[in-house]
Amino acid sequence: MSEQYELTILMPCLNEAETLAVCIGKAKKYLEESGVNGEILIADNGSTDGSQQIARDNGARVVNVPEKGYGAALIGGCNGALGKYVIMGDADDSYDFLHLGPFVEKLREGYDLVMGNRFKGGIEPGAMPPLHRYLGNPVLSFIARLFFPCKIGDYHCGLRGYNRESILKLGLVTTGMEYASEMVVKSTLNHLKIAEVPTTLKKDGRSHAPHLRSWSDGWRHLKFLLMHSPNWLFMYPGLILFLLGLVLTVILSLGNIRIGSVGLGVHTLMYSAAAMMVGFNLVMFSLFVRSYASVTGFIPTESKLDRWLEDISTERGVVIGLLLFFAGIIITIIAFCIWGNTGFGGLSPENMMRITIPAMLLIVVGIEVIFGSFFIGILHIRHK
Repeated sequence: MSEQYELTILMPCLNEAETLAVCIGKAKKYLEESGVNGEILIADNGSTDGSQQIARDNGARVVNVPEKGYGAALIGGCNGALGKYVIMGDADDSYDFLHLGPFVEKLREGYDLVMGNRFKGGIEPGAMPPLHRYLGNPVLSFIARLFFPCKIGDYHCGLRGYNRESILKLGLVTTGMEYASEMVVKSTLNHLKIAEVPTTLKKDGRSHAPHLRSWSDGWRHLKFLLMHSPNWLFMYPGLILFLLGLVLTVILSLGNIRIGSVGLGVHTLMYSAAAMMVGFNLVMFSLFVRSYASVTGFIPTESKLDRWLEDISTERGVVIGLLLFFAGIIITIIAFCIWGNTGFGGLSPENMMRITIPAMLLIVVGIEVIFGSFFIGILHIRHK
């Protein structure tokens, strides 16, 4: 769709008859006073209160988005926008459409995404529930900054501007509230230029309950962040479990130890071996996701690990797996010989478990490496 305006002010709408005219009026006033060549676009998500007609009566253009959801409405609105830049904001009269200048300035400077920050601009009393203000938003924003190299302070601000062409290239797909996170995460992973400007938030003018559902939508945001960060979801927890289990397994295979008044023996050895197995499987999951991502473009893959996964052959993985497997078999044979030396009679369970548990670990890990190598190879067939 060709660009006919510099700016599209986009508002998702679902039964916002009480506040829609006010929001459109403020957006129109901004365009008139600033001289920006723009349009006001309402992405209607199936309103039944006459919001569509209110929008048209107040000079806005309406695009109907039948697929339900906050993200679906904004994706449909972005597809239908006629502006080079898009500034999106909720139609509940909580965001300040009169002062969009800082967003436009940053967009003109070449930034692809300009985020509003409500915590820096000011939050009116009663505008944000305490649960969101002091727990939900800060925690989710902190996790996002930890997982991804983006220093945005307010990941979930609904007032934001972007270069339409740049955002369309990201191929955003989430239809719910997690769309807010997807836009920032994928912009970061694809190295788009991101800026942040202060904005205000006031209590919305609606009499009905907000569309946001605190716990379910918060979980959808967190789930999205985890699913797009395989290192934090799989690799780091897996490495910690594996290394802790490895250290304990090696030490306890040599004999019991005491830490203060606590004695650790073969029973702890079993749990440390289990920790190793769980950790190893998590690391393997991380490698599988990385391989899948390199083929599908699910997330950008540019790290040394990703390049290593593309270069490593199935044959090398199978060789490593076989070495581990046969090492476990050899230790098992040694244990069998020890048993044979006693005439296959009774043995000390503690002493034998210190041999058989490491043997079992090597056999199982070896088998998983072999078949995991084939799985990664299968993922790369089409790519090659």
